[in-house]
Amino acid sequence: MIFEDFDLSKNADGLLPVIVQDDTTLKVLMLGYMNKEAFEKTASSGLVTFWSRGRQCLWTKGETSGNYLHVVSMLKDCDADTLLVRARPDGPTCHRGTPSCFDTDVDEGFVRTLASVIRGRHEAMPEGSYTTKLFIKGPKAIGKKVVEEAGEAVIEAVDGNRSRFIYEASDLIYHLLVLIESQGVTVPELERELAARHR
Repeated sequence: MIFEDFDLSKNADGLLPVIVQDDTTLKVLMLGYMNKEAFEKTASSGLVTFWSRGRQCLWTKGETSGNYLHVVSMLKDCDADTLLVRARPDGPTCHRGTPSCFDTDVDEGFVRTLASVIRGRHEAMPEGSYTTKLFIKGPKAIGKKVVEEAGEAVIEAVDGNRSRFIYEASDLIYHLLVLIESQGVTVPELERELAARHR
């Protein structure tokens, strides 16, 4: 994809509107604009870079705060006049310190949110955190917990105890997400693998 692939004839300023979405939670993070130079810098550096309309210069998101947006994919819309960037944020996207510039109560899916929290624990390794303790013990110990929780979930399913099954299945999902993170794998990667099997 190149900048010339876009039809910006309807945009008086000739700038490309860019929607940025969290690749893990699917939350819409922000809207910005790119000129050709910003588009090419984003594509080559892997860091989302905009054209600042106010300052009239290139602006790599995070260059001041350290909260960079790492590009996962770039997709043009059906009219070829808007770009969707899926990215991994290093921290809050909004200057207010919130994950998104949009205030929304829409639930992007708590499993994805939990995966993001677990990734944060893995990066920060806060003392006293159960998740930190699991990462310190390593994949073998985490794997044993996954097997243990899977067994408990199956027992409750066989017994027909719905509420206990939900409890144990939730434990299973949490520990599996920790194992997934320990292997450097993401939920979107698993989704792509599953989707590829159903084409």
